[in-house]
Amino acid sequence: MTFRDLLRDTFHTLAAHKLRTALTMFGIIWGIISITLMVAAGEGFRVGFERQKAQFGRDILIVNAGRTSLQAGGARAGRSLQWTATDHLQVEQDAPSCRYVIPELGQGSVAIRSAYNNAALLVTGSLPPFAEIRSIDVAEGRYPSWEDEARARRVALLGSDAKKQLFGTRAAVGETIRIGDFPYTVVGVMREKEQDSSYDGRDISKIFLPFSAVLRDFPNHPPARRDSVDRLLVTPLSLETHEACKVELRRSLARIHEFDPRDEEAIGIWDTVEQAKAFRRMTDGMRYFLGAVGVATLFIGAIGVMNVMLVAVRERTREIGVRKALGATRRSIIRQFFVETLIVVFASGGVGLAFAYSLCAVVNMLPEIPYFAGLLPTWPSALASFLLLSTVAVLSAIYPASRAAAVDPIEALRWEAGG
Repeated sequence: MTFRDLLRDTFHTLAAHKLRTALTMFGIIWGIISITLMVAAGEGFRVGFERQKAQFGRDILIVNAGRTSLQAGGARAGRSLQWTATDHLQVEQDAPSCRYVIPELGQGSVAIRSAYNNAALLVTGSLPPFAEIRSIDVAEGRYPSWEDEARARRVALLGSDAKKQLFGTRAAVGETIRIGDFPYTVVGVMREKEQDSSYDGRDISKIFLPFSAVLRDFPNHPPARRDSVDRLLVTPLSLETHEACKVELRRSLARIHEFDPRDEEAIGIWDTVEQAKAFRRMTDGMRYFLGAVGVATLFIGAIGVMNVMLVAVRERTREIGVRKALGATRRSIIRQFFVETLIVVFASGGVGLAFAYSLCAVVNMLPEIPYFAGLLPTWPSALASFLLLSTVAVLSAIYPASRAAAVDPIEALRWEAGG
């Protein structure tokens, strides 16, 4: 029998048992759809969280001063600590595992006046890397530069909502606003962004100034030191140096302010890197669990295929006996049932993948929701599905084909359906 005849005979057999073939294919189709959609959902949650995290900032340690709870040297416990405007310079030298160490200082509800409107907004100042690590993208103009910082220029970048409050739809870049009692020139407007977390307010409602200008014009009020800052923002060189950066940071600040580096109360660290790792572990676990459910469903479908093919062998026992009596070899019998099974499995897998990817495309056309970027199937998951499908096809084909080839032709010719 040629391969063409084999295919024609196979399709004729499958067409003669439409209901059985359809039910068999459904198990495989559902298994492939389950794997694809479940893994795609897990990837969508992972990517959605990464996007949300990037809106707030990129792998930041937000370091706040606390109160000591341990004695260190001759210093008593219970001291209130304050970071100063020069601490970051020393920490940068002491912490080679940290990429950026920058101070931040701000004042809330500062009176802001433009030629068109008034508002009470939060003004904040930091160094130019602040725009990168806090994801402050510029829509118009520019962010305050190192030259602005060096000269303590009175220049400002407006958050997107702050710009709307002060200027409406009018152009803002180049205009002068009064922040408190001081005139500032608007040099840029921030691009609008979604932000679901903050430590002092939404960025789109702030006004960003050079750190040196804020330290001069809007210092902290007594009893705080005039050169104190609100917090330090720190980023590690890489995720691999994250823990080393934290250790070096603690040691450096402890040396500067004379407290025990093991004192957890002295330093408050909001570690977005740890949060990201925890969420990634959760989404990975969810993805593996959902993928395992899909794999189990696929193998249950494989058992169904095997059982159906065994029934087909029993129903076609007489046909097998006739073919053997006419000279059909064991190999040709195995090949026929093997090909039938492969066609059923791979046709089912193709339909399942096509349906799953189409459903992903439809879902991804809908508006995005926070923390979920849509159903995102990946090529590795598609390749894994194909390899699983191939394994299922081979395993579900071997036993029925072997049973068919082992049929004794004499006994088969005596066999009656239902007997």
